[in-house]
Parts: sequence; structure tokens; C-alpha cells
Amino acid sequence: MDTTLICIGGGELKDRTTLKIDEYIAAKAKARAGERRANALFLPTASHDFMPYYNTFHKVYTGLFDIKTDVALCAYREADMTRMQEKFEKADMIYVGGGDTVFMMNRWKATGILPLIEDAYKRGVILCGLSAGAICWFSDIYTDSASCGNGEKYAMYKGLGWIKEKISPHYGARMVDFDKILCYNNGSAYGLEDNSALVLVNGEALGAISSGGTVWKILSVNGVLKKERVPLLQE
Repeated sequence: MDTTLICIGGGELKDRTTLKIDEYIAAKAKARAGERRANALFLPTASHDFMPYYNTFHKVYTGLFDIKTDVALCAYREADMTRMQEKFEKADMIYVGGGDTVFMMNRWKATGILPLIEDAYKRGVILCGLSAGAICWFSDIYTDSASCGNGEKYAMYKGLGWIKEKISPHYGARMVDFDKILCYNNGSAYGLEDNSALVLVNGEALGAISSGGTVWKILSVNGVLKKERVPLLQE
């Protein structure tokens, strides 16, 4: 079963700035569902289960794309794993919202949600997310985390390690500092601008989707950076 991961660098669902990306995601979910109505599961853990965020997601994905939506809450409660498993089994697509990446990963591990996400991913459920929901899957992530006591200070953290790369969301705003970090570490990384998305199939980059932003592949060799735009899947 092919795995699909769609990583959105940033943007505003409520302002429809990521609409071209959302259209791509919705089409993928519908293709997986076939003749039945597609189901989407929203995880707002990184925003501490902020329900207006889910309401916006519902307005976009149900109102515009006729996809049935549900939400999985675990930021401040113990998860009912039987009910949670039912939600994940119904999903054709899982969307992970933005917010505090480190808090989100810790809650998933503490509540037992993470194995459900991983199982769904391996079953071919379309897994996507924005900002925190885009980067958590990678080995090394550039983010801020109030849960670690550093407020708005950005730093490198260890991600879940499903994709063996470094990554930064909101790359247009964080480029200078992220590039400086990369200069001291040989290897490769991705920089995701707002309103752009990187699509990975079976862990390999398939291409990018743009709703106004660019996905960059960055290679660092002995302090010298080489940047290339990841080719678009659609114009």
C-alpha cells in the first residue's frame, strides 16, 4: 500500500490562502473513497484542541468539497481508544493542524494516539498537515515550542523521524536563521514557504503544490548552500 504525506508550510485556512492545496488533498481523499462519500479526520492537538480551527476546517472541506469531517481531541483529556480507533478507521484523509509541534508530539505519545496515526498512514490514508502538522514527521524540525519554555524562540528539535530530513515551515520568514543552521551541518533539508506543500509518496518527494508559495530543497556542503525549487505537480 502506497503511503502519502502532504506537508503544507503555512497559510490560513479561514482566508482560503491554501485553497489550491486543499483542492489537491480533497481530490486525493475522494479518489481513495471511491463511490462513497469521503471522510476526513482533523487533529487540532498542536493548537490545544482549539475548536474554531476545526470549525474552519469543516467549512472548507465540507462546504467546498462535500467531504464529511470529524475531529479527534486529546490535548486535555485521556483518549477513549475504542472511539478513537473508530474515527481513524473511517478516515480517508487525516489533517493535522498547526501550533506547538513539541506539545503535539508529546500528547500523541502520552495518549496512545500516535500508533493510530501511523497505522492509518501505512494503510494508505492520506496524511497531511500544516506547519506543525507538516514538519513533525521529519527527523530534525525547526520550530518554536511554548511547552519547552522558550516562547517564540525557534530552534532545532527531534521530530518523529518517519522522513530522514531536516525541515522548516514558514521558510520565507525563517530563511536567514534556518540557512545559518544548515551551513554548519552537511546534508539536505526542505524549506516550505507559506501556501506551498511538499508531496511525498512512500517517503520520497513526488513534487510540490503551490497556492502562492515555493518548496525549496536545500543542500549544504562544507558551509555552502545550494537551493533548488521542488518541481510543481500542477501549475
